[in-house]
Amino acid sequence: MNVSHAQAAPAGALPDLNLVAVFDALLGERSVTRAAEQLGVTQSAMSHSLSRLRTWFADPLFVRVGSAMQPTPRALELAPVVVQIMASVRSGLLSQAGFDPASSTRRFTLCMTDMGESVFLPPLIAQLRAQAPHCTLQTLQIPQQEIPQALENGAADLAIGSLHAMPEGMFQQHLFTHPFVTIVGRANRRIGATISMEEFCAMKHVVVSLSGRSVDAYDRVIDESGIKRSIYLVTPHFLVVPLILEQNPDLIATVPRELGTVFDKYKAIRVPPPPTALPRFSLRQHWHPRFHHDRANLWLRQLVKKTFEDYPE
Repeated sequence: MNVSHAQAAPAGALPDLNLVAVFDALLGERSVTRAAEQLGVTQSAMSHSLSRLRTWFADPLFVRVGSAMQPTPRALELAPVVVQIMASVRSGLLSQAGFDPASSTRRFTLCMTDMGESVFLPPLIAQLRAQAPHCTLQTLQIPQQEIPQALENGAADLAIGSLHAMPEGMFQQHLFTHPFVTIVGRANRRIGATISMEEFCAMKHVVVSLSGRSVDAYDRVIDESGIKRSIYLVTPHFLVVPLILEQNPDLIATVPRELGTVFDKYKAIRVPPPPTALPRFSLRQHWHPRFHHDRANLWLRQLVKKTFEDYPE
């Protein structure tokens, strides 16, 4: 009789249920050091726990690839069960313990773009420091297709921004809507206070896409409206766009209004209105159902919502 890999696991329960948390932390962090920090144990203790897991399952489970500890096929096979167990613990036992922002030392992790960091982090930091003085923040900039996994495995608490392709089943909450503006370098002599459709289509465009594909660009509503334009550069970074336009005045870009507002203050670019009305886009916060009832995650979501509930539309 053939026995599958899943059926070949050792008989009986794990010798120490704390190893489930160790496995979960390694899945999320892909680093022994960061997993140890997450669980509040020493790196030596984490390495010892990983050694016990390897012995128990007769598999390396996590192997170093470059700078990260990547899961083996066996670890990926076990991952859904581990994730389910930890979700039950977090939503059941741990959530009942409550969350006290005044005394917590938790580190919150947010997925957001570089534009999100420059525009939305400052007011959020001010609120966090006032209400949770011992908590800290970390931001992640990862490909959009990796964000759901980061939310699921706890590597990120929230994703904030205009995300086009989040899978079904993820929770989301609207924060505010934003218009697009067109920006050109101040050295651009071709464009005056306004820009015609002919000029708009004739110029080379810079677009921002987290996936690296122009079809996923943040300003893709332009192409969807039937406007034909020539795209010269696709970049995953918002903040580099005004600098590129400043040094290459023959290029043009259409970006969220706040980016134009921020860089207009530094006299790097000008902000003529787009040649046609463009749909506004919605900024949302996203989280995974695993953490919907987690008290700390709930508190963070409420803080984000409150911070931006009066943000100018």
